[in-house]
Order: sequence, then C-alpha cells, then structure tokens
Amino acid sequence: MPRRRTTRIREGDDMTDLGDGTDADDWSQAKTLEKPSDQLQLSEQDLKEEFTRILTANNPHAPQNIVRYSFKEKQYKQTSSVDQLAIHFSLDGNMLHKESDEAKRQKGKLGLAEASSDQAVSEAGEGAGAAEEGEGDKQEAAEERADDAATPAPTDKRKLTNQFNYSERASQTYNNPYRERGTATEPPPRATFAGNVTQWEIYDAYLEDFEKQEKSKEKKTIPGRKEEEKTRKKLTITETQSDDISRVSSASKIVERMVNQNTYDDVAQDFRYWEDVSDDYRDQEGTLLPLWRFSHDKAKKLAVSSLCWNPKYNDLFAASFGSYDFMKQGTGLILFNSLKNPSYPEHVFETDSGVMCLDVHPEHPYQIAAGFYDGSVAVFNVVEKKDGPVHRCTAKNGKHTDPVWQVRWQKDDSDNNMNFYSISSDGRIVHWTIVKNEMIYQDVIKLTIPDASAEGPDGIKVPTLGCGTAFDFHKQKDYLFLVGTEEGKVHVCSKAYTSHFIDSIDAHNMAVYKVAWNYFHSKLYITCSADWNVKIWEMGSKIDKNTDGTESPERKPLFSFDLNNSVGDVAWAPYSSTVFAAVTADGKVYVYDLNVNKYEPICEQMVAQKKKTKLTHIEFNPVHPIIIVGDDRGNVTSLKLSPNLRKVPKEKKGQPPMDASQKQQYELTKLEKILAMVREPTESNAAN
Repeated sequence: MPRRRTTRIREGDDMTDLGDGTDADDWSQAKTLEKPSDQLQLSEQDLKEEFTRILTANNPHAPQNIVRYSFKEKQYKQTSSVDQLAIHFSLDGNMLHKESDEAKRQKGKLGLAEASSDQAVSEAGEGAGAAEEGEGDKQEAAEERADDAATPAPTDKRKLTNQFNYSERASQTYNNPYRERGTATEPPPRATFAGNVTQWEIYDAYLEDFEKQEKSKEKKTIPGRKEEEKTRKKLTITETQSDDISRVSSASKIVERMVNQNTYDDVAQDFRYWEDVSDDYRDQEGTLLPLWRFSHDKAKKLAVSSLCWNPKYNDLFAASFGSYDFMKQGTGLILFNSLKNPSYPEHVFETDSGVMCLDVHPEHPYQIAAGFYDGSVAVFNVVEKKDGPVHRCTAKNGKHTDPVWQVRWQKDDSDNNMNFYSISSDGRIVHWTIVKNEMIYQDVIKLTIPDASAEGPDGIKVPTLGCGTAFDFHKQKDYLFLVGTEEGKVHVCSKAYTSHFIDSIDAHNMAVYKVAWNYFHSKLYITCSADWNVKIWEMGSKIDKNTDGTESPERKPLFSFDLNNSVGDVAWAPYSSTVFAAVTADGKVYVYDLNVNKYEPICEQMVAQKKKTKLTHIEFNPVHPIIIVGDDRGNVTSLKLSPNLRKVPKEKKGQPPMDASQKQQYELTKLEKILAMVREPTESNAAN
C-alpha cells in the first residue's frame, strides 16, 4: 500500500500535514529479531555469569622441552627458563646527530656546507643595495616603518623538526621467571612451667638483694683520709660489678641447662627410666644403650687420653686430650663435662703440650693433677678459674724426660700437704708434694731391668730402665701398688722399698696399658695389653719353678680372655666384684660377668660411629648404671647398661636392705666361689 508523504513547513506556518493515523502505527511497530536455529537457550543466571580471561606475556609457540648438557652433574637436564621474547620487526638504523663530527665530515663530502655559505653571501649583498637606496628616500622609509608598526608582523608558523630523525618503535622485554623457595624449621621442644608468686615474696626478694648490696659496700676505712675513701669506692664498684656478672652467669648457666634438658628430653628420659625389656628373653646377655655424645671443636683432632668421674658430683667427669703419635704432637685439652649440659663443657683448660693423663682429688674435687707428653706434671684448680695450672714442674725440679702416662692422688701426709704420684716411660715413679707455692719431688723407685745392663763409655755398665706405662694403688693398703711396663711385666711394689720389687710377673708379650685392683677382693687385679689379652691375676698365687730350682717369673693367670684386637683400657665395675668392661682398637666394648659366664662376654657391641675409630679409655660411673667411652677422634660417648649387665643381689622380703659391709661380704663370697673353681690346688691340698 503506498505511503503518504508528509510535508514540514517552516516556522511561522501553522498548516502542517502529519498524515493519517495508519502511517503513524506503521512507524511505531516493534522490530522482530531473527535467531539462528542452533542458538543455545541460556537462562538469566547463565547470561549473568562472567568469564575471565588472563592475558600473559608467555609465548605460546615457545618450546618447553629444551635440554642442555650439565657438566656438573654429567647428564642432560631440561632447562627451567624458556625465552618468551618474540621479535615482530627489526630494523638497523644509521642516524647521526647533525652537529656531530661525523655528520660535518659527511656534509663536507657531499658539498652541503658550500651551498649554505653562498646563500649567506647573496643575502648580505642584497641588504647592502637596499641600504643605499634607502638613504635617498628617508621620508618614504619612515612612513613605511610607521605603517609596518601599525600593522602586526606575520608570525612564522614553520614546524620545528627534531634534531634526531627517529621513528617510534615498541618491543617486548624478557620477563624473568619467578621462583619460590621455602624452608621450614623444627620448633624447639617446649615444656610448660607454672608457679604462683605473691607480692610479699617479691618484696622479700628485693629486700634480700638490697641487704646483700649494702653488705658488699661496707668496708672498714679510716676516716679523714680521702685517698683511702677513693680506693674504697673503686673497690666497692668493682665488687658490685663482679657480683652482678656472677649472678648473671649462674642464671644463664641454669637457663642453658633447662634448654638442653628440653632439647635432649628423650635421652634424659632413657637415662632415668629406660630398661631393656628384651633382657628377659635373652640367655644371660645384655646390651648398651647410647645416651649423650660429648664433643668439642678444639678436640676433634686429638685422642681421649684419660677419663675420671668427679667423686663429689656424680654427673661431672673430666677428660684429657692429647696425641699418641710421636710425629703429631701439639696442644692439649682438659674438659669438664656434665650430664646436665651435654652441648658444651663446664670448664676448658688449654695446654701447650698434649695431656696424657689426669686424676681428680678424692677429698678436694676441684684439684686436678695432670701429666703431659713433654714429661711435666701440673695441678689445676677449677675454683680459681685460672686459665693455666696452679703448679707445674720444670726441668729444674724433677721433670720426667719421657711422657707421663698416669698420675694418682694419695691421702694427705702428716703435715696435711696434698701429694700425688706419677709414672713415665723414663722408668721413674715420682712422688710429688705440694708445699705452699712449690712442688717438691722424690723418686720412689726406678724400674730397672735385671741382667740387661748396657755398656757405657770406658766399659762401664749402665743399668737399663724399663718403661712404665700404668700403675694402681691398693684399695686398703695404700703403701702397696702395681706397676705395668712397656716390656709386658707387672711389678708389685711398696713405698717402703725403693731398691727392689716385692714381686715381678711376665704378664704379657707386649706393652701393658692398664693395671687395676678389684674393689672387693684385696688380692685380685686385672691387666690389659696390646697383645689382645685381658688377664686376671691373684697376688701371692702359686710360683712356678725352673729346672734349677729357682723361681720363674712366668705364672698362669686365673682368667685370660682374647679380644682379637689391641685392648686400650679395662675397668672393674664398682657395683659387682665379677663384672668388668674393656675397649678395643676396632671400636668395640666388651662386658664380662664371671658369675654368669667365665669364658665369653655377656655383651659385645660396636660403639664407634666411623670406621677405623679406636676406643682408648672406659670408666664406670660410681652411682649411675652408665659408662663413658673415649676414642681417638676426641669424642666421649655415654652408654647405659641393660639390667642383665648390672645384676645386684635381690632384697629378701621382710629384711632390711644390706649396708656397705654386708654388700662387701656378699660380693667377696660370690667371687671366692668362682676363684675356688679355677685355682690350682696347693701341695698341702694335693697331699691331703
């Protein structure tokens, strides 16, 4: 149907034709949208859902499996970083600054500089002609200048070009890959401590501290003397400062022990409560549980030369460090370690020579006697906190000429002077007495070898001295002592006889490293040697005779044990008369109990953590069921004995526990029963 055309008249014309109503309806109809047949029908919720796209700078076409050869690991490894840079356009430019030297040289070659100079000359000539004409027509020129001043001068709209002819470029830089690294530390173990503190307790503590400070400041002075008053003030200041430092040091030591107790809480629990339940199923055999391991940075290249428990504090022991190698001699150490703080020693003494032995005084546990590789002996005092020894011998007052292998304290003499004995490879046993501030020496005995004199100058026979390696004093008769030598002999000596031995035995084929009396039996002692053997002897046993009727020094021991390696040390157990332990050069600890097995050890365990580590010394704790073992790498290891290794007599019901004398008699009777089975019958018994 043809539509009618509407006309619009200008303003002021009231006659306007809007057309019929049907035409208006045609214009106002809604538009219909055509949809494809396969279009998805989405709900309002689907239409409102947002989809996020993340644009990254990574190149999708970059290879992800590039492999490079690693010379460090000697294999092909995939590279972690990939080059994501994609170059779309590259153009090498050759622009120069127009005022640079190179640009001027190029202009000179092309002739651009001459053209510019000619143009300047022509402009100057034209200016001169205009000036001559202007002289004739000054009035006209003045009028023209006035007109020019009235009218504005045209501005130069030339575009100033940049000195550098450059084009804009865009490039994509390389993004370094991000690397995340994380570490997690183990939190230290914590223990909850709680306590109630009242205001009165805090007040009393402050009052006590104030009273201590007032007492420390009080000092007797003579009034009227200013100099003495000044010195008194200085002394009080130093005393208060030292007192403050000592308080902090003791508190810090307590805190350090608390931290170590929390750190090694599992070891402390094993030390106090652990008992090997599997001993009930073993056939009279036991085990050793490793507890703490004591080490020090300065003792790593030194060997443990001796061990000694403190007689007063059962958790404290002293260890000396030196070198047994003649070609590797250097400094030495004396360390005091405590079971309460296994991380660091309580006291450290550094020496200029290797410390080969030490002993703690039984009545004054702060006094330590030590023997050195250079032949000197010294006494250290822990209380004075002095870096060096309090007393030390020199070549002028009886110093040994060879290494000192053992020292041993004795009871104070009649004048209450402390004294000790030392034995050395020079064949001398020396008695040292500390009188005031000096050490007085006296040779007790010289280890002469009979029938082995050497010829000196002019045919004079010089007696040959044996090399002493170990000695031990009798537990009841302090004048009686045993001496072991490098020739394998064991001598029974007395302080009263300085010229000869009471008895002499060819105990071993090689050097004797240890001799020790039994704690319960007065005639029984044990020896160990480098010939792999541990032997138990009885003093005054049957003496063999030679064919000519003379006494032979060769005697048979009551017990002999072959440990298949050099035996460095042996020790009796303080809780039983039949138990002893030994250490060997292959890193093993052997524990024997004669009451259980007279031929085989009841415990044989490897203790050394590294191969070719030699165990040098062993010592039983006098109270706790543990032993400490030292090696040639400067480490001391503590081990706990299982129940089968420390059997004690059972208490009968209804009876009080045994005292010291009863236990002594019980252990002696138990040992005598075993010795009666191995003793050889005497001539009187054989005749009967």
